[in-house]
Amino acid sequence: MRPFSRICSALALALAGLTAMVPAKVTLAESRAVDLQLVLAVDVSGSVSAERFDLQRDGYAAAFRNRLVLDSVLSGPARAIAVSMVQWTGPGIQFEVVPWMRIHDAASAETFAAKVAEAPRSLFGGGTSISGVIDFCVPFFERSPYKAGRRIIDVSGDGSNNRGRAVTEARDAAIAAGIGINGLPILALEPDLDRYYQDNVIGGPGAFIMPAKSYEQFAEAIVKKLVAEIAGLPLGPFAAR
Repeated sequence: MRPFSRICSALALALAGLTAMVPAKVTLAESRAVDLQLVLAVDVSGSVSAERFDLQRDGYAAAFRNRLVLDSVLSGPARAIAVSMVQWTGPGIQFEVVPWMRIHDAASAETFAAKVAEAPRSLFGGGTSISGVIDFCVPFFERSPYKAGRRIIDVSGDGSNNRGRAVTEARDAAIAAGIGINGLPILALEPDLDRYYQDNVIGGPGAFIMPAKSYEQFAEAIVKKLVAEIAGLPLGPFAAR
């Protein structure tokens, strides 16, 4: 073989080796694939004091820094979920504080946790309209750049629906649109709120509640709830009491 030909062959082999070392590019479809689309709907109505708001916000941030939650994310076929966060009070009073994000590794989970921790309280007062936030969240899934077979609204709050249309109407409309609703009732003000959520708020295949007896127990409850929610564990309607 001529020297020039040998050089060309050596270069070709070297380039082939380098190409093999470069990871394959992720396609657009793969970058948008998730196992779950999840909207976290956080109550900031008048009953939620500044201290109670901080306990909720910090609880959510800590949860997405918890290895158990990340392991649940990585347990699905797509090894990813898409999450957004909404604050809500009365009818027509809702605000998206963290837009859709794809969580697929520790770094993206930390980014989401940091955004939650930095999100200020955007709403105050206005009543408690669970129906309003359900209606607000339903269109979110169509506008999301991510697609999944499971779509869930995760409602946390400390009171029953007292503004807007009947919560059962909003729940049934969401279920008809292929969206499930899970609940995290905080029992600090209404001790039987867990029963109310079970009968009126949650719905869809595998829907469940994870009550927190107080705001101080919220952080522990949200970790358990997210692990079950993300992994799709069959807990039944009453996960804990």
